[in-house]
Amino acid sequence: MAQLIADRRDVDFVLHEQLEVEKLAAHEKFEEFNKKTVDMIVSEARNLAIKEILPTQTVSDKGCVLESGTVKVPEEFHRVFKLYKEGEWLGMIDDPKWGGQGMPKTVSLAANEYFYGANPAFMLYHGLTHGAAKMIESLGTDQQKNLYLKKLYSGQWSGTMLLTEANAGSDVGALESTAKLNPDGTYSITGTKIFISGGEHNMVENIIHPVLARIEGAPKGTPGISLFLVPKYRVNADGTLGEFNDVICTGIEEKMGLHGNSTCTLTLGGKGNCIGTLIGEKNKGMRAMFLMMNEARQLVGLQGFAVATASYIYALNYARERVQGKHLLAGKDADAPSVPIIQHPDVRRQLMIMKAYVEGMRSLIYFGGLTHDMEAIAANEAEKEKYADLTAILTPIIKGYITDKALEVTSHGVQVYGGYGYTKDFPVEQLMRDCRIFMIYEGTNGIQAMDLLGRKMGMKKGKPFIDFLGLMQKTIAEAKKIDALKDLAQQLESAANRLSEIAIHMAKTSISDNILNAYAFAHPLLEVTGDITMAWMLLWRSTVACPKLQKIAGSSDPKLIREKAETNKDAAYYYGQLKTAEFFISSLIPVTMGKLNAIAGTNGAAVEILDASFGS
Repeated sequence: MAQLIADRRDVDFVLHEQLEVEKLAAHEKFEEFNKKTVDMIVSEARNLAIKEILPTQTVSDKGCVLESGTVKVPEEFHRVFKLYKEGEWLGMIDDPKWGGQGMPKTVSLAANEYFYGANPAFMLYHGLTHGAAKMIESLGTDQQKNLYLKKLYSGQWSGTMLLTEANAGSDVGALESTAKLNPDGTYSITGTKIFISGGEHNMVENIIHPVLARIEGAPKGTPGISLFLVPKYRVNADGTLGEFNDVICTGIEEKMGLHGNSTCTLTLGGKGNCIGTLIGEKNKGMRAMFLMMNEARQLVGLQGFAVATASYIYALNYARERVQGKHLLAGKDADAPSVPIIQHPDVRRQLMIMKAYVEGMRSLIYFGGLTHDMEAIAANEAEKEKYADLTAILTPIIKGYITDKALEVTSHGVQVYGGYGYTKDFPVEQLMRDCRIFMIYEGTNGIQAMDLLGRKMGMKKGKPFIDFLGLMQKTIAEAKKIDALKDLAQQLESAANRLSEIAIHMAKTSISDNILNAYAFAHPLLEVTGDITMAWMLLWRSTVACPKLQKIAGSSDPKLIREKAETNKDAAYYYGQLKTAEFFISSLIPVTMGKLNAIAGTNGAAVEILDASFGS
C-alpha cells in the first residue's frame, strides 16, 4: 500500500541529491527547514495521503449531487478535509502572518504529489482556494486581506476562479458579465459563469469567488475587464457572515473524470442582489487574474504528474505480480513455467516509457518549485528577475508538455493491465479519465504552445530562453566529464543545439508573412522543447547517480556495476537512473530530432487546406 502513489526513494533523490533542497535552510527565510524537517513533512504528507485520502478516490468517482442549489460532495470527504485542515496543509508555502507555514515551495510540491496522486478531485477544491488567496494577498486592499486571507489559508472558507462563460471560453475578452458601480463603492455583478471547479459545495461555510466582469462603459475586449471578489455570503466588517449574495448554482456538469469535484454553472445577480468589491485596478482584471493563472497552470502540471506517477506505480506492481505467458527465451519448451509479465520485452518497454516520463516530470516540477524559492531569497533585483524569468519559461512546459505526457503515461498504465485495465475493477482507468482534463483547463495546451512561441521564447529579446538552454549546456558539460555518460551527453547536446536553431527559425517565422504556418507548429515546438527538457532532467539525474553508483561498486567497470546492482538496493536505484536516461536519450530523442526537422520545414498544408476540404 505504501507504494501505491509515489516512489519515496525517488522523491528523496530529487529533493536531497539532485536539487539539494536543504541548502535553502542557510537562508533566514527557510532556516527552519533542514533535512530532518523536510523528511518529516514528506512522511506526514505521505501518511495522510495513503491512509486517509487514497481510500476516498474510488468513492469520489460516484460524483457530487445538486439539491436545491446546494452541492453535496461525497460524505467521506468531510472527515478527510478536517484532517487536511488540521495539518495546515493548504497554506504550506504562505506567510505565517496569514496562517501559512512559510515552507519552501519545492518541499510543498513533494507533499502535494502524494495528495494529488491520492485523489485529484478532492484536492482540486484546495488548489483553487490557495490560488484565490494568493491573488488577494498580492493585490487586495488591507481590508480584503484582513477579511479573507486567514480563513482561506486555513481552509475555513474556500475559493474559486470565475472566468469562463458560454460564449467566452479561451477568448475571455468576449465575456458578457457586467459590474455596475454602487454609491458605496461596491459593484452589482450580473452574469453567468460555467465550468467552475468547486463553484459550490458543502465542505465550507463560505466560498470566495474572484470574478471577471466588465464595468459599465469600460472598453470592449480584454482591456475593459476588471476583477472582483464576490463571496457566496457577504462578509461583514468584523469578519462574520452576512446575507446570501445571490450566487446560485444552477447545475453541475456530468464529466468524463474528476467526478468528485463539482464543476458548476453559477448565476450571479439573477435577482439583482449580487455585490462584489474591486480587487486591483479597474480594467486590469486579466493582468490580475494571471497572477492566479500562472500558479494554477503550474498546479495543473503537478496534477497531471501526480496522476501519472500513481498510474505507473500501479502498473509496475501489477506487472510484477501478474503471471502470464512463458519467457521468450523458453522457446517451445512446453514445460517452461509462466512468468510475471514484467519479464516480457514489450511490457518492459512500456514501463520504461512510464518511468522515464514520471521521473523526468518529478525533477522538472520540483525544479520549477526551486526557481520560485530562489526568487524568494534572491540577494538583489537582478537575481530575482533571473529566477522569475526562468519560472515564466518553465510554466507552459510544466502545464502543457507534462499534461500531454501524463495522459500518455496513464494510457500505458491501462495497457499494462490489459483487459483488466479497461474495467473499473482496477484504478488505472479512473486515473486515465481524471487525467484528460488537465490538457484542457487553465488554458488548453494549444494556448500553452502559443504562449511559449509568442511570448516566452522571445521575451526580453530571447535572453531568458537562451539562459534556459544554457542551464542544459551546463549539465551536458558536467556529463561529458563522466566516461559512462559521454555518449548520452553528446546526443543531448546535438538535440539542444538543434532546438536553439529551430527556436530562432520559429521566432522569425512567427513575425513574417508565414505567421499562420508558425502557429500551426506551435504545439510541435512545445513537444520537442519538452522532450529535450525531459532528457536534460534525466541526464542531470545521471550525473548525480553515476559517481555514487561507481563508489558503491568500487569500480567503473559496467559488468561489476551491474553485479553490484543485483545485490545492493542503492546501487540498483542508481543503475536505474543511468538506464532510464540511456533509454530516453537513445530511443526517444532521435524521434524528437525528426520532429525538429519537420518544424524546420514549417509546411503550410494545415493552414492552406480549405475549410470545406476537411469533409462534409
